[in-house]
Amino acid sequence: MSQNASVWVVLLVALAAANLPFLNERLFGLVPLPGGVKLLAVRVGELVVLYFVSGGIGLLFESRAGQIAPQGWEFYAVTAALFVVLAFPGFTWRYLLKHRSHAAHG
Repeated sequence: MSQNASVWVVLLVALAAANLPFLNERLFGLVPLPGGVKLLAVRVGELVVLYFVSGGIGLLFESRAGQIAPQGWEFYAVTAALFVVLAFPGFTWRYLLKHRSHAAHG
C-alpha cells in the first residue's frame, strides 16, 4: 500500500472509531450493556480506548513504511484534539439532534 493510501486509511479508521461510541448502545459496538443504556462516561472511555487503537493502526502503517519517527507530547495533544473533532458528528447525532422516537414520548 502506498504511503498516501495508508494515510487515508488511518484517517478513515479514526473517523469511524471516533463516532462508534455515539452510534450504538453496545460497548465497542459489540457487547450489550445491562439496561441497554450507555452513559456518557462509558462513551468517553470508549473514545479514549479507540484513540489508542487508531494510533496503533497508524503506528503499524508507519513501521511498515520505514523507521518510526519519535513523537513528543505535542503530537499526542494534536492527534487527540483531532480525534475529538472527528467524533463531533456522532456526538451531535446522539445528544444535540431530536430523534422521532424520543419526540413521540415527550
